[in-house]
Amino acid sequence: MFLRPGSRAIRAVRRQRNIPTAISFPRTGGTPRWFHASRRLEVVKPVVLADIGEGIVECEVIQWFVQPGARVEEFSPLCEVQSDKASVEITSRFAGVVKNLHYEAGDMAKVGKPFVDIDIEGGAVDKLESLAVPEPEIPSEPAVVEVKSETAATLDAGPPSLGAAEDKRRQGIRERNRAIATPAVRHVSKELNVDISRIQGTGKDGRVLKEDVYKFIQQRDAPKAQTPATPTTPAAAALPQQQQEETVVQLTNTQHQMFKAMTRSLSIPHFLYADEIDFTSLCELRSRLNKVLAKGQADNLTNGAGAEQTVAKLSYLPFIIKATSMALYKYPILNSRVDTDAATGKPVLVSRRQHNIGVAIDSPQGLVVPVIRDVGSLNVLAIAAELARLQGLAQEGKLSVRDMSGGTITVSNIGNIGGTYLSPVIVEREVAILGVGRMRSVPAFDGEGRVVEKKVCNFSWSADHRVVDGATMARAAEVVRAVVEEPDVMVMHLR
Repeated sequence: MFLRPGSRAIRAVRRQRNIPTAISFPRTGGTPRWFHASRRLEVVKPVVLADIGEGIVECEVIQWFVQPGARVEEFSPLCEVQSDKASVEITSRFAGVVKNLHYEAGDMAKVGKPFVDIDIEGGAVDKLESLAVPEPEIPSEPAVVEVKSETAATLDAGPPSLGAAEDKRRQGIRERNRAIATPAVRHVSKELNVDISRIQGTGKDGRVLKEDVYKFIQQRDAPKAQTPATPTTPAAAALPQQQQEETVVQLTNTQHQMFKAMTRSLSIPHFLYADEIDFTSLCELRSRLNKVLAKGQADNLTNGAGAEQTVAKLSYLPFIIKATSMALYKYPILNSRVDTDAATGKPVLVSRRQHNIGVAIDSPQGLVVPVIRDVGSLNVLAIAAELARLQGLAQEGKLSVRDMSGGTITVSNIGNIGGTYLSPVIVEREVAILGVGRMRSVPAFDGEGRVVEKKVCNFSWSADHRVVDGATMARAAEVVRAVVEEPDVMVMHLR
């Protein structure tokens, strides 16, 4: 540690040993030269919020795990932040004492900006300076007496105390961080316009549960429910109706990020291409494979990485995802992205080798799009296993940044909720998206002119018309249609 010449510790030692404040050596033909010490090294380090995902520039501070004055070790948790992709726990890069929090719970923190200050020496300098106690001084020279009198005045002044505004700000942070809850519970409380810090949690360590939120609302609204209803009389009926009431509800972080992402996406010129797919053969194949899985005959099957499969039942979506990947081999332009050449400033098309297919999932936090990576190297069973894993993490709100980034094309299955036709919006940094509607039974003619029952489903494609023309999109959609209508073709493309 480096101490300045005027520090309290050095002045105390000089007073005890009766050493003058300034020492000079005579020099011929000039003024005396003074000793100078190096500048004290900075001990308070700002911790910068690192980039936590592709394209994320800000995230919401969910809760703080520390307060100013708390001692932290390296890799100790500091706070939990939530982006439009996932919740991330930020840890400390240094060991020391927390000095200042730049954001409060609920604020939007900027990526690349400091969000907490940590004294890496833990206040050691303050403790060393506090050992220096002012003592009576014996002046030896007039110049020294003048310097010491100024020093004594400085010591009497003492360190400045924290202002009332700073105390109020820190108290507010402690109050906001009182509640412990998962992002899903915080999302529910924001939708219902409830201050989660006022709810008494009944979970482990006082964690607030969804049941606690609903119970709090019932207790809050109980007096209103007991208010007697106004009797219906001709006089009351003649009274004018009450004015419309409007309530302002702030967007959640997921909704806020979706608002910005979709605003950027709609700057892309879209065009829609729809097709009707015969699912009859796929339904029969799926039924046969599910019987095999139910008997446990596929327990020894492994995916490309050698991991055991844990899929109990196949849905239609893994077959559609695999068919989309097979079409990308023939039309790789659908697996690219539009960018700008840094050298010329002209638009370019960036091709990507892996087929990282994003799947739109409806979760308690809102719409999320996790990514199944390298679909071209996976079979249908491996795709189904990865899809089940991502769906489970989405329902728990535990998707990681890696699970949510790196997509090259997206599949949105709205048919499991409802809706036959849709017009999906292209995700930023992609050029195409597939929307899958609801499967339904319709009468149709077979090759011999007989009326038979067929299972049909509508596929709706949206593409970036700046780089993808309608003919290319139609040909690629025809490949997907052919594979889905004759799913046995996938056997010839197993890897």
